[in-house]
Amino acid sequence: MTSGLARVMDDLVRIPGTRYRVGLDPVIGMVPVVGDALGTVVAAAVLTEAIRNRVPVHILFRMGWNYFVDAVLGVIPFVGDVADVAHKATSKNLRLVDRTITEGRRVDTDARGYLLRAVGAVGLMLLVLLGMAGLALWGLLRVIGLF
Repeated sequence: MTSGLARVMDDLVRIPGTRYRVGLDPVIGMVPVVGDALGTVVAAAVLTEAIRNRVPVHILFRMGWNYFVDAVLGVIPFVGDVADVAHKATSKNLRLVDRTITEGRRVDTDARGYLLRAVGAVGLMLLVLLGMAGLALWGLLRVIGLF
C-alpha cells in the first residue's frame, strides 16, 4: 500500500524529454492547508508502516528528518513546491524502511519499550512540525497585519 502511495505522491508522471518523474505532492502542496494536511497523512502512513515492521528508532528519526526538511522547505511559497519535486521525502523514507527490513535490521518483537520509544519519537517529530506550523502562521498573521 505505501509503495503505491509513494509512487502517486512522488513519481506518478515522467517529465517529457527527461528521466525525471513527479507526483501529486508538489501539485497538492500548492493548495494551502489541504496540501500540508495530505502530506501529514502520507507521512503518518509511512511512519506507521515503519513502526509496524519494527524499524529501529534511529531510522524513525532519519525518516523524521526527511519530513522535517520537507516541511521547512514547504513553508517557502513556490520554492517549497519546487523542493518537493526534488526532495521526495516519502520515497526516501520508504526506501529506508525497505532497506532496513531487507538487511534484517528490525527490532526484535519482544524488545521492551520499543513501541513506547517509537511513538515518543514520532510524537516528538509531530510536535516540532506543529510548532513550526504555528510559528509560520504567526509570522504570516504579523505580515498581513492581524497581530
